[in-house]
Amino acid sequence: MAMVKVDEAVVREVDRLLAKVYGDRKWRRHAEPIDELIATVLSQHTNDINRDKAFEQLKRRFPSWEQVLRAPVRKIASAIKPAGLANQKAPRIKAILQRIAEANEGDLSLEFLEEMPTDEALGWLKNLPGVGPKTAACVLLFSFGKPVFPVDTHIFRISKRLGWLDEKVNEAKANELLDQVVPNEIKYRLHLNMIAHGRQICRPQNPRCQECVIKHLCEYFRKRKEAGSI
Repeated sequence: MAMVKVDEAVVREVDRLLAKVYGDRKWRRHAEPIDELIATVLSQHTNDINRDKAFEQLKRRFPSWEQVLRAPVRKIASAIKPAGLANQKAPRIKAILQRIAEANEGDLSLEFLEEMPTDEALGWLKNLPGVGPKTAACVLLFSFGKPVFPVDTHIFRISKRLGWLDEKVNEAKANELLDQVVPNEIKYRLHLNMIAHGRQICRPQNPRCQECVIKHLCEYFRKRKEAGSI
């Protein structure tokens, strides 16, 4: 059985319909690459509000990444407490910064990824401690505009409901599969718009299926309708 069950024409139609609702997003750099990387690490197993609180607290206590690198792990953990799992994330952040410094003769910068081919840059980031496919893809998409398609919890849920992915596919594998079928020129826009759709309409509980502009393309909606639950 194929693990991805969608063709490019359907992906483009979903992109077109969501763009009419949520806008035609033009790429802009969201944050400096290391900021993006550490913020995404902080976002693991928590929500955006807690991630932002932890990131702001970390930057307030340690204004530069060099200071974070020199800081004791316990002080980093104290600063990022709002994000949860601080005792796991703090040594991970310190190890990530150490690896970046080693790759740059002491300079804490990821700007060298700009010149790397996308696959090579993804591989380099995924070799960092605790950095998986989604985190690596977020850095490359949001900080460098590289054509990658990060799959967060909203995109994963919507893709499963649409019937794009086999039920056995996990989030890590979904990053790889959807990256192959989403056309490069729409990856940024579709990523942001699917997240917006997941927050507003295709929610985890009580999805607002009747208001959904892509319900005619959705396997989940079809099954609910056939079962008489809509």
